[in-house]
Amino acid sequence: MAEAADFQGTSPSPARRWLRRTGAVLAGTPLLTGLLQLPAASPAEAAAPAAPRAASDDGSVAVSVDSLTPGAPAEGDTVTVSGTVTNKGKKTVTDASVGLRVGSLLDTRSSIDTVAKNSDDIGSPVGAEIDDKYTEKFTKLTPGVSQPYTISVPADELDLGQDGVYDLSVTLTGETSDQPWEQTLGVRHTFLPWQPDEADTKTKTTFMWPLISTVHMTAETGSDEEQTPVFHDDELAEEISPGGRLDRMVALGKDLDVTWVIDPDLLASVEAMTTRYEIPGENADDKNAVGGHQAVAKRWLTEVQKAVADKEVVALPFGDPDLASLAHHGTSVTGSLRHLKEATDVAAGTVESILHVTASTDFAWPVEGAVDPSIIKVSTSAGADKVITRGDTFEGGRDLTYTPTAPRPIGGGTTAVVADARLSTVFEGDMARASASTQAVQRFLAQSLTLALQTDRPRSVVIAPQRTPSAAQAQTMAEAIGALQDSTWSQPQDLTAAAKSKPDPDAGTEVPPASAYPKSLRKQELPRSAFEQIARTQDKLDRFKVILSNPSRVVTPFGRALNRGMAASWRGRPAEAAIYRSGVETYLDTLSSQVRLIEKSDTKLSGRSATIPVTVQNNLVQGVEHLVLRLTSTNPTRLEIDGNAYEEQPIAVSGGHSQSVKFTTNANANGRATVVAQLCTQDGRPYGQPVTFDVKVTEITATVMLVIGGGVLLLVLAGFRMYTQRKRAAARQAEEREQENAADAADADAGDAKNPEASERRPTQESAPDTREDAPEQPSDPAPDTAPESADPSGTGERVDR
Repeated sequence: MAEAADFQGTSPSPARRWLRRTGAVLAGTPLLTGLLQLPAASPAEAAAPAAPRAASDDGSVAVSVDSLTPGAPAEGDTVTVSGTVTNKGKKTVTDASVGLRVGSLLDTRSSIDTVAKNSDDIGSPVGAEIDDKYTEKFTKLTPGVSQPYTISVPADELDLGQDGVYDLSVTLTGETSDQPWEQTLGVRHTFLPWQPDEADTKTKTTFMWPLISTVHMTAETGSDEEQTPVFHDDELAEEISPGGRLDRMVALGKDLDVTWVIDPDLLASVEAMTTRYEIPGENADDKNAVGGHQAVAKRWLTEVQKAVADKEVVALPFGDPDLASLAHHGTSVTGSLRHLKEATDVAAGTVESILHVTASTDFAWPVEGAVDPSIIKVSTSAGADKVITRGDTFEGGRDLTYTPTAPRPIGGGTTAVVADARLSTVFEGDMARASASTQAVQRFLAQSLTLALQTDRPRSVVIAPQRTPSAAQAQTMAEAIGALQDSTWSQPQDLTAAAKSKPDPDAGTEVPPASAYPKSLRKQELPRSAFEQIARTQDKLDRFKVILSNPSRVVTPFGRALNRGMAASWRGRPAEAAIYRSGVETYLDTLSSQVRLIEKSDTKLSGRSATIPVTVQNNLVQGVEHLVLRLTSTNPTRLEIDGNAYEEQPIAVSGGHSQSVKFTTNANANGRATVVAQLCTQDGRPYGQPVTFDVKVTEITATVMLVIGGGVLLLVLAGFRMYTQRKRAAARQAEEREQENAADAADADAGDAKNPEASERRPTQESAPDTREDAPEQPSDPAPDTAPESADPSGTGERVDR
C-alpha cells in the first residue's frame, strides 16, 4: 500500500520508506526460515560464489571519487558521482563494472574516522549494489591505464532511511585471466550526509578564515623622504597576484559567511608595495631591484576591503607572534612581553587605517590551538580575554556523549573558545588532487551532521583551520563551507557571538598541564636565544632613538621588525629565523655607527693651558641631538680638563655634517697624558666607541725663562756695542777724507794759478763718483743678526697653541 501511494516523480516520505523497508524484511522472513531448514550445502556448492568476492590481490584497481554532487542531497535531487578507475595490476581486467553501494548508517564521529582511514580497503564491508542500470561497464581495463566514469542516481533510488551519514562506496568488479569469475577489485568509501528536512535545532557554526602570510619585510628603509621599504624577497607579490594563494583566499572568502582572522603585518606589507619598494640582489654587490607590483598590491587591498566590508574581522597581534614560544622561552627574558603588548596595540589601528573596518583584538590564537597554563597567561597579558584552543588538546568533559559548545570559562575572566578538532583539521594535506578534495568535503559535512544529531542542545561550533592554507586547501574549504551553509542542520555565526554564547555546564574547563603540550609542537618553538637577541636589539634601539631629531623614522620600522622576529611562521625554519633576526640587529648597528667620533692623532701641548678640539661626525640623513661629549684625562695630576679630571659638553650635529667641540686643558707637569673622548646619551650611557689619544706636555719653566731672558739681553748689548763702534769708525773715516780733500784742494789751487785751462777741465770733488772698492758700508744697511726660518716639516702629532 505504501508503494502504491508513491506516485511517479514524487519522492517517498521517511515514513513510507520505513514501511517499505520493514515490509521487505517481513516478506523475506519465511524465505530465510526455509533456507535455514535446508540441508547443508555440499563442498562443491559451497565453493561456488553467490556474490562478488574480494580479489586475492587486494586493491589491484584504484578507484577515485573526484566529484560528488550535491554533497548533502535533499529529496528530489540526483546524486552524481564521477572519478576514475586505474588498473594497478599486471593482468588485464575484463567485464569490469563500476557501481554504487549504500552501506550502513554511521552514527558516531569515530566511525566516520574509521571509514575515512580505510577508504580504499576492499575488505571492509559494503552495502548492496544499487540497481544495475546505475552502473558503468568497461570491456577491459589495461594495466596502467585510467578510465573515467560518471554515475548519476536519483536520491530516491538510494533508498536512504533515517537522517544521518551513510557509507557510500564506489566499487569496481571484474575478472582476470587467472581468476575468471566476478570479484571486487577496487573500492572507494566516501560519505553521504542525509537530512532532507530542516532541523528543529540548528548548530551555529563559526568558520575562521585566516589571512596570514610569512615574514617578507626587513627593518631596512631607504634614506629618501618616503623611506622606501626593503623586502627580503618578492614572494608576497606572487601570493597576491591573480591565482596566487592570498588572491584565492580573498576571492573565495568574500562570498562566504566567515570570520576574517587577519595578521596586520600582511596588510602593512602589501600597503608598502603600493608605492616603490626594493629587493636586495642575489649578491652583496648587486644593486637593489625595484619591485614592480604596485598595481597588483593596490588591486588586492581593494578586493580585501570589499570582502570584509560587512563581515566580522579579528586582528591578531602585529606579526602573529608565537605565543607558545614566548610562554615557554621568552618570559624569562626581560622585555619580551613588551613586544607582545606593542604588537597588540598597533593591530587594530593598522587594520582600520588600511581596510576601514573596526577589528576586534580580544582573541589570541596559539599555534594549532595547543595551550597550557603559561600559554594562557601570556595570551591574555596583552589584553585579549578569549583564547582560541582546539578540542584535541582541551578536555571535552567527563562522560559526555556529545561534543560540547565552544566557549569554556577558565577563570580570571578568560574564555577558552574550543574549536572542533575534526572539523578544523580535515582540510590539511594535499588538496590539489580532486579525489582528496572531494573526500575532505564529504568528511567535513559528515562530521558536521553527526555532531548536529548528537543532541538537541543548542551549540556553537568553531572551526579553526590551518593558519596559511594553500590555494587548493582554500578552494576545498570554500566548497565545504558553501555546502554547509546550504544544509538543513547548520547556520553561520560570528566568532564574537560564539564566544559569548552560553557555556555547557558539563563541559571541561580545566586547562591542560604543561606536560600535555604536544612534543611535536614544542620542537618547533623559537629558542631562548631568539628572545635574547631580540632584547639585545631592542636595548640598542632604545639607546639610538634618544639621540635622533626624528626618532619615528627608526623606531617604527625596527619595532615592527622585532615583532616579525617572533612570528609563528618561523616554526620549522630555525635557520631562516636566525638570519632574519641577525639582519635586523646588524642593520641597526650600521645605522648607529654613522654617528661617531673622528679618530685623533697624538697632540703636543706647549704651555700651561690650551684648547683641544674633538670632532663628531653624523652620516645619517637626520640630525642628532641630546648627545654629550665627555673628554677625560687618565692622569689629571699632569693634565686637567677645565680644572677637573673630565669635562662634558652637549652637542647636536645636523644630518650629513661634522661638528667640532673644543675643550680647555691645563698642564701641571711635563710628560705624556692619555685622554679619552666618549659620546654619551643624556642619561650617562656610553654611545659608540671611545677615541683615545695621547697629549705630550712640554711646559717652559721659570729657570728656562731666566736663561732665555739673559741671553736676549746679552744679544741686545752686543748689538748696541757693535753699532756704536761702527758709528765711531765711520766718523773717523769721514774726518780723514775731509782732511785729504782739503790738502788736495790746496794743491789744486796752486796749480790753477799757474795753469788756468786745466782747472776748467777738472771736475769738482762732489760730482766725482766714488769708485773705490773699499768704500765704507752705510749705517742704514746693518748686517742680519738672526738665522733664517727652517723650512723642514714639523714633527708628527698635532700641536695645540694657547
